[in-house]
Amino acid sequence: MSTASVANHDAAHDHHDHEHHDNFVTKYIFSQDHKMIAKQYLVTGMFWALIGGFLSILFRLQLGFPDMDMSFLRPILGGWIDETGKLDPTFYLALVTMHGTIMVFFVLTAGLSGTFSNFLIPLQIGARDMASGFMNMLSYWLFFLSGVIMFISLFLKTGPAAGGWVVYPPLSALEQAIPGSGLGMTLWLVAMTLFIASSLMGGINYITTVINLRTKGMSFSKLPLTIWAFFLTAVIGLLSFPVLFAAALLLVFDRSFGTSFYLSDIYIGGEALPNTGGSPVLYQHLFWFLGHPEVYIVLLPALGITSEVISTNSRKPIFGYKAMIISLLGITVLSFVVWAHHMFVSGMNPFLGSIFMFLTLIIAIPSAVKVFNYLTTLWRGNLIFTPAMLFSIGLVSFFISGGLTGIFLGNSAIDIQLHDTYFVVAHFHLVMGAASFFGMVAGVYHWFPKMFGRMMDAKLGYIHFWLSFVGVYLVFFPMHYIGIAGFPRRYYSWTSFEFANMYTDLNMFVSVAAIITFAAQFIFLFNFFYSMYKGRKATLNPWRSNTLEWSTPLVPGHGNWPGEIPTVYRWPYDYSKPGAEEDFIMQTVPLSATPESNLPHEQEMVKLELEIMKEEEDVMASNATSH
Repeated sequence: MSTASVANHDAAHDHHDHEHHDNFVTKYIFSQDHKMIAKQYLVTGMFWALIGGFLSILFRLQLGFPDMDMSFLRPILGGWIDETGKLDPTFYLALVTMHGTIMVFFVLTAGLSGTFSNFLIPLQIGARDMASGFMNMLSYWLFFLSGVIMFISLFLKTGPAAGGWVVYPPLSALEQAIPGSGLGMTLWLVAMTLFIASSLMGGINYITTVINLRTKGMSFSKLPLTIWAFFLTAVIGLLSFPVLFAAALLLVFDRSFGTSFYLSDIYIGGEALPNTGGSPVLYQHLFWFLGHPEVYIVLLPALGITSEVISTNSRKPIFGYKAMIISLLGITVLSFVVWAHHMFVSGMNPFLGSIFMFLTLIIAIPSAVKVFNYLTTLWRGNLIFTPAMLFSIGLVSFFISGGLTGIFLGNSAIDIQLHDTYFVVAHFHLVMGAASFFGMVAGVYHWFPKMFGRMMDAKLGYIHFWLSFVGVYLVFFPMHYIGIAGFPRRYYSWTSFEFANMYTDLNMFVSVAAIITFAAQFIFLFNFFYSMYKGRKATLNPWRSNTLEWSTPLVPGHGNWPGEIPTVYRWPYDYSKPGAEEDFIMQTVPLSATPESNLPHEQEMVKLELEIMKEEEDVMASNATSH
């Protein structure tokens, strides 16, 4: 965008800003302001996190205390608790299915990306708003509608979808298979279709905004790592979600229109179904072509947030900025060629399995680069342990411990033994679930002052961190051991297996830890909503950070900056620069203003910078004359 067009763009926005008046509906409900939409995504994501967490507590009660009388849950679960006080086995499968769907898609995809991509992209690249405010609003409301449909399915007489969060056919394709494959499965497919449409709209908006609306001076080499992560997450989503849509569409055809994409040679009650020629493995290929990129759709935004938080609170430049970008690009590309490691037990050709094993182990390299760079940034830094910093360090811890078990599962010979055991559950909950959740919470603590102009209570934040951090390890670390012993996942009752009975105490321990960890999240909820209204007033730049969002007013209004959008002169990680007056230099500070701390190559850029500033002054002068 040329200097003149930037100036004209600014002038138009200034004129619009003076005339911009919102009523309650256009400001808080059908808002087109990226900051309000981000808050809508955040609160909706928090609601779904509570629902998803509560469902997990219900099935952990069943697993930890299989002989317990659950009659006290009848007011909530109604007929799913039978006369003897036992949980219905079919509903147990529904609980597992809905927990996975809600957490992966509604919380860690929409809640995380929807909140922080929306909130930070315009603020950190220097844009007035998203490229399309209307599409942004539509994206949220499609997500909301998707959530409403999914929520309704929880109350059906036949129960919600119960085929696992991956909804493999033929179980999900045949209505007569289990009660949850009836209307509940239909509503799951409708909700997911709307969710995919919402994600695609959001992704198109994020990509367009980052490419086209960066302020003057904000080259790709000066983007914060948060923006790189959000940008590449949107690219992954844009390329992979349509494949899930195709998988869901073919499943709808098989369920409702008599086709046989996934069905063949099936007998129910001794009677052969007419379907021939289909393959359920086709669905697995289509699902996991989204399913594995989905891991990085969930993880990359959390890693981007962690990069910003760790650098800011270490008072050090992020170590290996270019290496971090290259590793993000490497993960983006490799995430599309590893999907079949979820299918080692599907009867695939062992040679093909070895190729996917090789590619899976390669993706550990860019992931390891990120871990080493985080640790090196922390090394000998002037560390400030804010709640956001603690949650970011917690993310790195989970990423390491969960990533190491991924190397085991990436090996096809070992995976065949561990597949569908609790070892897998422990692995992906650590590396994807808990790590991404910690990244999301770190982002809330860090950018809360910019969202609401107030500070969250740090002491409550510390309590929340330690209970959550210790709790997550107490829940998922023991699962590795019972998984290695062959303890199967998705089993409603395991008491009839003699080998499993030795793990009764461990299962009970995991369930108690899960209940305490879930309860700890209410500390965060209280802190969030209390601080929104009663929290200590924030300063303009409470973390002494360098990025553009801290150059806006305390709570940015419509258009983000009241005057012109500031120009960017430097990268976002000038912390503790030798010779500088303070230990941070914002991106908006010209190099010509800091000769005492400029590096040799920056000194050479000063001349070019002065020429650009003179050109700016000329444009402003000509604009003033024309007005």
